[in-house]
Amino acid sequence: MAKPTPSGILLRLVLILAAYFGLKYYGGEVGRIILFPITRLVTFLHELGHALGAVITGGDVLDVIINNDGSGKTVTAGGSRGVILAGGYIGSAILGNLLVFIGAKKAKLSGYTLKGLAIVMVFTSIVWFGSLYSTGLLILFAISLWLIAEKTFFDRELLMFLGLCALLYIIQDFRVGPSSDLAAYSETVGWLPPQGWMYVWLGIVIVLSLINLRWILSSNK
Repeated sequence: MAKPTPSGILLRLVLILAAYFGLKYYGGEVGRIILFPITRLVTFLHELGHALGAVITGGDVLDVIINNDGSGKTVTAGGSRGVILAGGYIGSAILGNLLVFIGAKKAKLSGYTLKGLAIVMVFTSIVWFGSLYSTGLLILFAISLWLIAEKTFFDRELLMFLGLCALLYIIQDFRVGPSSDLAAYSETVGWLPPQGWMYVWLGIVIVLSLINLRWILSSNK
């Protein structure tokens, strides 16, 4: 398999952006239905970021919940509260960038990455059981991702689409999505009010995304 060229990657990114904005702003009810799993994936990555923040700082994850309205909740015990709180927004941005990078630059790993994501979803739904809805949704997503990776040739495009959409949702909803986390983070860490931390987090996500884009569009050499 030939390595993807920067121009080819850029074209794919532009097409993905066009598809996303077309579905979101001009797709109507059909667009909303198509993007439904994407919004839930963003929620999953957000809650997974909280969970990973707890795990890497020595805490425990008690349960992970994804609600039908797109909201979510992760209950943890122990660990660094600051890292856990920031892990939702910053962590999901890192995961989203990672998905885009693998899809763009590591095409041969795209299928394995989708399968790995499916395994993480099943693990989360069982070990960190939060609700029947969350478990059913995550298992359904996991089966879908596994079948796409196993039976189609769209694993690379899907990985880039999922990662890029996740980043777009994070950036677009920066005023709303992390509001409760920001309030708790400001109370825990101090230094800045929630509004201040909101722009710090947004700045971190934008910088990470720009660095990732530079890596992606760099020469394969």
